Amino acid sequence: MIQERNLIKTIRRLAGSSPVGALVRGIGDDCAVLRLLPGSELLVTTDLCIENVHFRRAWHPAVAVGHRCITRGLSDIAAMGGHPLACFLSLGLPEDLPQSWVNGFLRGLLAQASRFRIPLAGGDISSTRQITADILLTGQVPAGKAVLRSGARPGDRIYVTGSLGGSAATLKQLFAGKKITPAKSNTHFYPTPRIAAGAWLRERSLATSMIDLSDGLSVDLSHICEESSVSAVVEAGKIPIGKDADLELALHGGEDYELLFTVPRRARVPARIAGIAVTEIGEIRNRGDYSSAIQILGDNGRVRALPQHGWQHFAKRS
Repeated sequence: MIQERNLIKTIRRLAGSSPVGALVRGIGDDCAVLRLLPGSELLVTTDLCIENVHFRRAWHPAVAVGHRCITRGLSDIAAMGGHPLACFLSLGLPEDLPQSWVNGFLRGLLAQASRFRIPLAGGDISSTRQITADILLTGQVPAGKAVLRSGARPGDRIYVTGSLGGSAATLKQLFAGKKITPAKSNTHFYPTPRIAAGAWLRERSLATSMIDLSDGLSVDLSHICEESSVSAVVEAGKIPIGKDADLELALHGGEDYELLFTVPRRARVPARIAGIAVTEIGEIRNRGDYSSAIQILGDNGRVRALPQHGWQHFAKRS
């Protein structure tokens, strides 16, 4: 049985208590104390990671669950062009959960936090029927410089980093009963947030809008279209498809944690940003040009409406 006080001591020991970066005071007081750079604004994002919704113990090692949990928030910070500051973790754990699972989860989360030089600054613990992890990430961005979803304009070109559909391809194989070794190179188990690429785009004022691809290209691009009051056309033949994936998974799969961004028509975009390949996949259009927010141009030269079939909570599943 997990002992709450012992677990808190373990987390505090693993997380460390010395000031790191923006952290002035972390675990040990009622609140953490963070210091922002002058002229900066605070970014805050939170994500729930729930057993049998976002992961399964039979498929996902505890280390990978911890890694994925914090990466989700880091990817949100990247999509705003920000730099992460600190993370906060609230854990709901079943009483009969092995301590070894908790230790593995913490190792995965803290290893990823260490890569981006962010401390675990606090959190909470409770008993629950299934594993529930609520991760809160803070970041900072120069005042008025956060890249929003609402800045896309007609004529802007649409780009994505990396490749799409690889995570969904792995998940599809798992549902089919295939046993998969959770290698570090598999982006489903160990995704990489594009912090450096997002900051690069923001620093050069290149991206007019940006979002991370967590729910699927079709859903996430529709968020940009909605917030910017525009429509979009993507070209099927230009979409970079990940390992073992197909076009459908690249369009609708989700959990790629790549960046989708728009740039002015005449802007020069390099082939790689912060070491990651970027690909032009379409164009922003006027909202009234089409009856649907997003259209897809097929290899046959025909344009059709692209439905939003990515991950949506509470949607019925077959």
